[in-house]
Amino acid sequence: MIFNIEGGIIYHILCKFALVRNDSLPALQVICRLNDDKNTIRMRDFETYVFDLDGTLLETLNDLAASTNYALRTCQMPEHSVEEVRMFVGNGVKKLMERAVPDGKENPMFEKVLSLFRSHYLEHNLDTTQPYNGIPELLSELNKRGKKLAIVSNKFDAATKDLAKHFFADTIEVAIGERENIRKKPAPDTVLEALRQLGASKSGAVYIGDSDVDIMTAKNSGLPCASVLWGFRDKDFLIRHGATFFAEKPEDLLPD
Repeated sequence: MIFNIEGGIIYHILCKFALVRNDSLPALQVICRLNDDKNTIRMRDFETYVFDLDGTLLETLNDLAASTNYALRTCQMPEHSVEEVRMFVGNGVKKLMERAVPDGKENPMFEKVLSLFRSHYLEHNLDTTQPYNGIPELLSELNKRGKKLAIVSNKFDAATKDLAKHFFADTIEVAIGERENIRKKPAPDTVLEALRQLGASKSGAVYIGDSDVDIMTAKNSGLPCASVLWGFRDKDFLIRHGATFFAEKPEDLLPD
């Protein structure tokens, strides 16, 4: 039986069932609960919140597309639309460029294009990038409640740390991006390293992201996953890749 749950009465019935049956809907059981009015499903309270960055906390797509097309244009390669780049992102910069460059890694110009992207993006990653509406307020409220917060991204580590420092210096304690000697998402390594740096356990943690990579990362890390609907992938896509709990707006990630 597959529990890819839409909103409405079926969701309510199944979530109520999950909350009273230990052998049913395990993903929902550990991440949602009924409000006191018995009619509203809310996020459970967690001690640690591990966030994806692009498409979850920050709207970065236009800057990513601009740097991608700068690198391609400089090397006289065909450019891509923003919507095409949307579907390229999620697995790190190298995979982004593999998808953007004709023939991918087999192209003899690949390393040059990748290098051009990196240098351009480090200079232009704040041109249009901003937190999604409600994200600063969400993080501030979680911080006030004494929660531990981290970012784990497949964006290269220097850019991840720069963006975290610029936008979330007062709320995010740990930010980890793609770097040598640690496997990137969906492997659990960066998530587990973030928990280690926070001094946090998996038992009180939740992972929050916007993509299929994030769903797999949470699964591989042994964490429940909240999938956000304001990011780079739509709800149907996320359902097809195993998402079970959805946040339509940042405040949905807050417990009562």
